[in-house]
Amino acid sequence: MLHISLVCLTLAMMAGGYAPHAWADQRIENVAAQATATGAQGHILFTAGASDAVFSVYSITGQLMKVVRVPAGNHVTLDLPQGFYIVKCNNQWSRKVVVR
Repeated sequence: MLHISLVCLTLAMMAGGYAPHAWADQRIENVAAQATATGAQGHILFTAGASDAVFSVYSITGQLMKVVRVPAGNHVTLDLPQGFYIVKCNNQWSRKVVVR
């Protein structure tokens, strides 16, 4: 029964034009175009991708610390005390960032 299910799933994916290698390449391109936030010694470096980015920085307790706007293709550094922070970008993703 499991074998039949796997065959059906494989056929459905092939009929829908599923190409795993094409998806992986597209994902790499999207990551390169995305905004990033990187923790470092005493600051967080915010980098906008192909479009403007708005970063919201929260303390580990959930308090909004700062909102940083970064124009497309640019970067901004925000000095912060040592600790853990949650960074949200354009309400698309959030990450834990460590400032040493």
